[in-house]
Amino acid sequence: MSQAVTDPVKFWAEQAEAIVWDKPWDTVLDESDAPFYRWFTGGRLNTCYNALDRHVEAGRGQQPALIWDSPVSGQTATYTYAELTDAVARLAGALRAAGVEQGDRVVIYMPMVPEAAMAMLACARIGAIHSVVFGGFAAPELAKRIDDAEPALILSASCGIEPSGVVDYKGLLDRALSLATHPVKKCLILQREKQRCALDPEKDQDWVEAVAAAEPVDCVPVDATHPLYILYTSGTTGRPKGIVRDHGGHAVALQWTMRNIYNVEPGEVMFTASDIGWVVGHSYIVYGPLINGSTTVMYEGKPVGTPDASAFWRVISQYKAKAFFTAPTALRAIRKDDSDGQWIGHYDLSSLKAFFLAGERSDPDSVRWAERLLGVPVYDHWWQTETGWAISGYSAGIEALPVKIGSAGKPMPGYDVQALDEDGTPLPAGELGNIAIKLPLPPGTMAALWRDRERHRESYLTQYPGYYLSGDSGIVDQDGYVHIMSRIDDVINVAGHRLSTGGMEEVLSDHPDVAEAAVFGVRDATKGQLPMGLIVTNSSFNGDEQALVKELIQRVRDQIGPVAAFKQCVVVPRLPKTRSGKTLRGTLRSMANQDEWTMPATIDDPTILEEIAAVFDRLNPRAADQPPHA
Repeated sequence: MSQAVTDPVKFWAEQAEAIVWDKPWDTVLDESDAPFYRWFTGGRLNTCYNALDRHVEAGRGQQPALIWDSPVSGQTATYTYAELTDAVARLAGALRAAGVEQGDRVVIYMPMVPEAAMAMLACARIGAIHSVVFGGFAAPELAKRIDDAEPALILSASCGIEPSGVVDYKGLLDRALSLATHPVKKCLILQREKQRCALDPEKDQDWVEAVAAAEPVDCVPVDATHPLYILYTSGTTGRPKGIVRDHGGHAVALQWTMRNIYNVEPGEVMFTASDIGWVVGHSYIVYGPLINGSTTVMYEGKPVGTPDASAFWRVISQYKAKAFFTAPTALRAIRKDDSDGQWIGHYDLSSLKAFFLAGERSDPDSVRWAERLLGVPVYDHWWQTETGWAISGYSAGIEALPVKIGSAGKPMPGYDVQALDEDGTPLPAGELGNIAIKLPLPPGTMAALWRDRERHRESYLTQYPGYYLSGDSGIVDQDGYVHIMSRIDDVINVAGHRLSTGGMEEVLSDHPDVAEAAVFGVRDATKGQLPMGLIVTNSSFNGDEQALVKELIQRVRDQIGPVAAFKQCVVVPRLPKTRSGKTLRGTLRSMANQDEWTMPATIDDPTILEEIAAVFDRLNPRAADQPPHA
């Protein structure tokens, strides 16, 4: 893999041979517009062809391609490669009949149903650019994405189904369209029996009827640098950032990762418990497994509550998954509800060979818990919406790299990862710094920000010329392992000492009674900042909370040192998270400092912040005329 750094052109040219090209590339790495590098310029291909048609032509037509398991609706379905290819070709025909052409954008606002994956692939089939917005996302945020992407068509559904009840997708969509300034003339709506909706004859068309009336269409070759999709991530200005991924580099990178990182071969099953609204779902529910000729499991449900903490183990057992991928927050939720792991013993998990975690830092105690009870390696790895696949991790398909719990593995091919100080000087091994990646980034990473070249430059490329700034802080240790400790904004300065909140969270989470923890900095007149910790106990905990807090404060003092000045720790019922499972530390920091704060658009459950605000009010009562948030 070292060749990917020393001779990236040769390395990636060799990997690209695993993809079917309509026309070979002229240049592997195009540096003519540096620092905006491009891969495989001059080449032409189609991602949908590589994900579906080629496997049918190779004799895999009767192999399961997509398994849908939906405990919230009580339904399951399996599509072979031949069936999925036919369904996608017909949906692509419906898009074409609705006027969608190559280069047009299509917003997909759907629940976790097979048609959502078909929608992505149908767009890719005709060279349209899809932009998936997390199903159930608030109408104002959906409107912002509609205005930025300017779609020719929106694909949606009548409703989504959550354990807490039905979510009115059509109502949210109509509200978003009323808020958006960009006019959307047509919507295709999938009617779900749980809650059907009225269709507007002026703009809405029934999904099933449209597909039935359409003629299937063939794949359209596009340039390797043609955008495949736009995926929005929240921006600091309130305006979302549209990450653009291209066809060529994306297909090459994901093909390589399936066999070399996840050790999944064609015909084998991968279960990624995420959502297609997030980059993990794009890469490893839809595109990666299908490009590889594997079987992917699409799950509509939760890690707990549908019906209990056994949900993921049942799916692994039922469909014989070889690789399992989810977020650390899902693992912590399972562990909180089933701290002894009793549900694990109810299922035959002999098919499972590896468990992968990503999304935020995995606390070592949960990793050890899963390793002990599952009896397979648990690999934490680190990547971002911007990169589309792992920056660092464990190449399970190449070598049995020793797992170092607390780290996110070693850099993957093409990623030259360094910890830099504020001036851009590489730090010695083991010192905390800003994590940056030397340019060029490998194939499959972000090609651009949608229609905003300067924002791309300012956000990622300006602070350290010649590097991509990840926005994360951490260390690269003496063995080359990468340890991501927190976002750069979450590094706190206590009396001149730069300290990682992630290290303190690790100490807290390592306590057997703690399910999860969040640590962030609050202002202090003497020391500048002091750490504050919030913890959630395991459901089995019935002890004295004050005694637990006292013990935790001492643990941090013993393991991090008195310099941390860790004295504020509070037990809370739960932590506020985004829909993708990331803890909202920035919002917590603003609340604790009594700064103005806004309700995050990506929050999973807004009522959690009301509970947290009450806790902060008890600690530091707000002035009577001070609003809780803006």
